Amino acid sequence: MATEIGNVAKQSSSKPVLFRPFIGEETKLRELTVLPLIFGTLLGIVFGASSLYLVLKTGLTVSASIPVAVISITIFRLLSKVGLRNATILENNIVQTAGSAGESIAFGFGATMPAIMILGFDLEILNVMLVGVLGGLLGILMMIPLRRALIVEQHGVLKYPEGTACAEVLKAGADEDSLREAEKAGTAEIGAVKIGARTIFTGFGIGLAYKALMSAFKMWKEVPERVFGAPFKGGSLSAEISPELLGVGFIIGPYISGLMVGGGILAYLVLIPAIKFFGDGLSEPLAPGTVPISQMSPDDVRSAYILYIGAGSVAAAGIISMVRSLPTIWAGLKGGLSDLRGAQRAGAGKVQRTDQDISMKWVIGGIVLLVVLILTFRSLHMNLIGAIMIVLFGFLFVTVSSRLTGEVGSSSNPISGMTVATLLLTCLIFVIVGWTTPPYYVTALMVGAIVCIAASNGGTTSQDLKTGFLVGATPRNQQIAILFGSLASALLLGPILIQLNQTGTVYVPVKDIPAVELRADSSQLKIREPLKGPQAADDSNSYFVWYHTDNAGNAQKYLVNDQGVPVYQVDPGINGTVDKRPDGTSVPKFDAPKATLMSYIIKGILDRKLPWALVLLGVMITIMLEASGVPSLAFAVGVYLPLSTSLTIFIGGGIRWLVDRTLRKRLADKNLTEEQVVAETDKSPGVLMASGYIAGGAIAGIIIAFLAGVTVETNRRIEEWAGTHNPFFQGDYSNLLSLIPFVLLTIILYLTGREMILKHKQ
Repeated sequence: MATEIGNVAKQSSSKPVLFRPFIGEETKLRELTVLPLIFGTLLGIVFGASSLYLVLKTGLTVSASIPVAVISITIFRLLSKVGLRNATILENNIVQTAGSAGESIAFGFGATMPAIMILGFDLEILNVMLVGVLGGLLGILMMIPLRRALIVEQHGVLKYPEGTACAEVLKAGADEDSLREAEKAGTAEIGAVKIGARTIFTGFGIGLAYKALMSAFKMWKEVPERVFGAPFKGGSLSAEISPELLGVGFIIGPYISGLMVGGGILAYLVLIPAIKFFGDGLSEPLAPGTVPISQMSPDDVRSAYILYIGAGSVAAAGIISMVRSLPTIWAGLKGGLSDLRGAQRAGAGKVQRTDQDISMKWVIGGIVLLVVLILTFRSLHMNLIGAIMIVLFGFLFVTVSSRLTGEVGSSSNPISGMTVATLLLTCLIFVIVGWTTPPYYVTALMVGAIVCIAASNGGTTSQDLKTGFLVGATPRNQQIAILFGSLASALLLGPILIQLNQTGTVYVPVKDIPAVELRADSSQLKIREPLKGPQAADDSNSYFVWYHTDNAGNAQKYLVNDQGVPVYQVDPGINGTVDKRPDGTSVPKFDAPKATLMSYIIKGILDRKLPWALVLLGVMITIMLEASGVPSLAFAVGVYLPLSTSLTIFIGGGIRWLVDRTLRKRLADKNLTEEQVVAETDKSPGVLMASGYIAGGAIAGIIIAFLAGVTVETNRRIEEWAGTHNPFFQGDYSNLLSLIPFVLLTIILYLTGREMILKHKQ
């Protein structure tokens, strides 16, 4: 990491390091003011929306802290040029802190809440918002008493890579007042580096325009694909050539992206062809499939068989990562308890500005209030045992998440593994006490969802507090800012999640599904609802809602008439399979891989209706990888995701590898440690451009999804034109032609990373 003048002494042991922050504790600068708090909250919602879109498509998110910090620095500089004041480094830190909350809330939403539909219940907006608010606030409050133990006492031991890198950005972009104060304290020189944000804004514009041209105006294919015939029948290659996936690959780097694409190759170029080879001669369906394998496309085989293998692999990898972190769990718990005692002792005397937390009375009172609210809202299907488990598992995994974030960073923090462990333990307790009926599915999921969001937000909070520790912020002000940002993000990202699902929902006429011969007992049906979205214009009737569980244990939603006869099968936008409405217009679909895994775990334990043979195959794949010394979690996620997703991420990782080779040569004569070199590459212009790609592409995807319901006729005409006149959609060379704009996108990212365009002053 870049060496700070007069800041941190080198250490050779695990003992805490004597430290002076960038802004001294005796210095008073503007910090928690209204404009930075509002601005940070708005940026948090924007990046939270893009992260939600990303986690529904890939199961991954990337840290928003550095992009938010860069945008904040630039916007306030522009405001200062038109007569308004510039922001201090501490005000920019408040923007970054409030803005980081949206990404962690989004991950928790996307990783858990869509599972409610697979379990046979509706995704209700009140429940989504409650889970976000309760989990987000709980994670922050539980992290507060851990701050001294993890951030202060372990400084120099726990690195918090994203938090440290973000502090470097804030220091480099500090205003003149902040630099003068830092110079007085001997922690900086007035000639500090100035970082602009034109790179990230350029990336945002490119990502937005590219995604709009591709997805809204159908200028080229979104997923060029090649399906092989004999002798490799069933094999296929495809790539979803979107800017957000390319950006994710660049940020996570070549190693993790390589593991992910390895999992995709196993699924699409090994397992699917093997299933086609051995099953092509079967005349009957092979459960859990519903049609003969000979009639299945590669995606059909994936839906029927590979998803279960991938789920088993991801679950096993998550559990293994948890077992490995048990020493960290124990150390973190001891640190948390000792810090509680230390906080009580510290309260007796005067506390320095840089060591002031929200009062422990407010923390404990807030946690108690949140538990009361969890029990009060009956729609959560929560009971006292569930609330107790939320508190116990919440504190356990907030501690784990906060410490692991310090060791491996936010991107490698196995939050999904912690959620899997929470659900496993919760469901086992439910089995012991005999709670195995469908309403307890919701109780178990709500426990897992709240703990997931709490753990995710706890890790994010610890990164933010590390940034504040390095720059000399007031912890209490940061804690207030992220509480405010979390509350706003939870309230607004919930409706976005609901809308993303609704815009992709297709009402499939049952007459178009020959295999459906069902009849509901209409006397037992109570809830009615109309069609929603564009199809409501063709049918204004209201129908009874009926859930039917298929042979694989999946609950399928139907709308039935007063006689109990199904009229429509409701295929949701999240985890649905039908990507065209009856009129032929396309709709966006989201795989939500993490949420599907959560539903599998709940059903697998409580009602035992999973194809366990396939799940255990996935478990064995993970064990084989671990025995071979290969980290299994990223590979397992690759098995679960479509190859089209992981291949594009891998391309981004490959570009990062090429860029890093150049950057390492430039840094070779500076005598930096490996950690310092990695920190420098993590702050390169390429990372900022990739962040812009992610934000621009994801925001464009959300806007397109929201407008789908009001531009039906326009969409139909565009798709008709693309299907008949656009050469990028026609002929043998359409896939190659569609790759041309994507190649240009990758070239821009590569050149920016090497600073051959959009150069920064050093």
